[in-house]
Order: sequence, then structure tokens, then C-alpha cells
Amino acid sequence: MTLLSSSKGLRSLPQILAAATATALLVLLCAVNLQAQRSTSHEITVTPSAADYAAAAEAKNQKIHARPAHTPVGRSTSLAAISNSPNATAPLSPTTAPDSGGPRFPADLEYHGGNVVPSMQHHAIYMNPNRACTITSCWGDPEGFLSDLGQSDFIHVVDQYTGGTGPYTVSNTHFTVNYHPNAAPFTDADMLAIVHAAAALTGQAGYGNEYHVFLPPGQDECFNLGYKVCYSPDDPKTFAFCAYHGSADFSDIGHVLYSVEPFQDNFGCSSRPGTPNGQLADSTNNVLSHEVFETITDPDGTAWWNSLDNGIFGEEIGDECSFLLFTPTAVYFDPSNVTLNGKAYVAQPEYSNAQHACATTSP
Repeated sequence: MTLLSSSKGLRSLPQILAAATATALLVLLCAVNLQAQRSTSHEITVTPSAADYAAAAEAKNQKIHARPAHTPVGRSTSLAAISNSPNATAPLSPTTAPDSGGPRFPADLEYHGGNVVPSMQHHAIYMNPNRACTITSCWGDPEGFLSDLGQSDFIHVVDQYTGGTGPYTVSNTHFTVNYHPNAAPFTDADMLAIVHAAAALTGQAGYGNEYHVFLPPGQDECFNLGYKVCYSPDDPKTFAFCAYHGSADFSDIGHVLYSVEPFQDNFGCSSRPGTPNGQLADSTNNVLSHEVFETITDPDGTAWWNSLDNGIFGEEIGDECSFLLFTPTAVYFDPSNVTLNGKAYVAQPEYSNAQHACATTSP
């Protein structure tokens, strides 16, 4: 049996079926390859050296801004205690919003003249003690989340503050730090050494790059050796923050932006249960998005934050929209359902001056 093709030649049915099968397989392989490219990145193992720790000790102009934990200490700790950005100690604005005869919006952010980040590449650094973690088992898929966020409408809430439109992309290389944990918490000096090691390898610093340090379950981290202001689920009396973003100037590689992302799926930092990607992954994503938006709009504590004497003085774009859900047995962060690049997530909204509200879409 033969079939007439659209050309003048004749093709047998087996030939047509074979050609169709080959085409289908090619499409499938392309789809698999694209998915693999999206969900994986090249891994580099990095070990901070004595030179990295020396660079961290000598870093200048270091600024940090933390997200409070929903713990008794986190709720009672002042912004100044978990931040050394200018917004923690700056004098109150001498004037309120201009009286135009119309409505006032006291939550609107004010601009203080500093740098913003109109486009950026994310670099992930995973702290993996004795290689006990996989990315999925300890953090979910933060690189996939950042990639989808960068291709969404949500990220463009920041355009009104930066004057740019991106792009916000993810490096095709991530770093792993294999270390032997001990009883003492990490300090921010440790984080700076790790960030310096990664940034020195990539040669990519400045306002166009941010390095995210992901800590594994059970790893505490404090701002300093005083161990009074910490991420410390095992020590509630010092458990004040969930994550923070910061910046510093190194003498050799220049200005570097970074965030510290401890393990989020615990009683002080987790998102509500029942989210699209599971509580572990979406707790990571929710806090990560908070730090990313704040880095973009206020990388050094000198750009966009609320400086009115209205009860939320010093708060950045994410702080004003960090909602909580109280249940009879627990307290959770209560992010919004969002679709990013066609995939379902939860992430807290961010404050939009253009909409005078907490938003997950651009104006």
C-alpha cells in the first residue's frame, strides 16, 4: 500500500510513520534538554582561604538589613539592632507628604539619593556540611525560582524605583562549600569571606551581581561574635532574624552585593502549609524574594525606604508587606499565590508607590 505525498513522489506508510516518530522524538528530546537547562547549573566547589577571611576583615562600608523572624525576639527587636544601614539610625524626615489637598499615602517609600539595581545576575552559594544536602532536599529549587521571577511581571514592580526594566537573570554556575560544622554559629564575617571567595572566582562584582549564601538545616548564624542577634531556632532568646541582604567594599574586587539565606522551614521563618511547591521550597522562595526586591531597590540602605514618622520608619519595599498568619498552634509568614513564568509559587507582595499598596504585579 502506498500513499500520495504532497510532493510528486510516493512514500510508503512505514516511511511516513517512521518520519513522524523521529520528529516526535526530536521534539521530546528538545523539551527534555530545555528543562534540564532550566533546572540545573554547573557546580563549582569553593573553599574560602585565609586571604578571603583577611579580605572580609578589611572590608569597608558594610551595610546589612535583616528580615525579622516571627518570634517573640524578632517582633520586639528594633530595626537598628538588626540593621546597620543608614535607615536604622537616620533622623526622621522633617516633613511629611506634601499637602496637595488630596489623599496621602504614608506607606509610600521615599528616595534618599543612593544607588539602585536596574539589572542583575544572581549567583547561588550552597553551604553543604559533609555533603549531607542536595539542593532539593535542603532548599527546594531557589535558582529555578529566581529564573522564573526574573521572567515574570512581578519583578517589574521595581521598575518604578530603578528606572530600568532588567534583565534579572541567574548565573549558569553555582557554588558549593563543603565544610565540617561545629557548635559555634557562623558570623557575618564568615559570610563575607565566602562571598569574597565566590566573587573572586567569577570576577563579577558591582551592582549588577548578587551572591546568595544558602545555609543548611541546623546551621545558626549571627551578626557578630556576641551571639545576641542571630538566626538561631535552637536558641529562642537570640532568634531575631530570618535572612538579610547586605553590601561591602573589598579592596581587590570592589563593591559586592549579597544575601544570607538560612534554612527557612522552621517555626520562626516558614510560610503557611499547603503551598504549591511544598512548605520547604516555598518558605525558601518567599524569604529569598523579600531579600531580592530589597537589594534591587535599596542595596546600600541609601535609596528607597520609608522615612516618615509613621510607625514603619526605616522599612524597605518588602518590610511593609510581610504579612503573618496566626493559627491556634503556630505563626507563619502569609505570602500571596503568584504565577511566575507560568509556574505556581507563593511569595509575599512588595510595596508599590504607583499603586499605593502591596502588589504582585507591575503598575
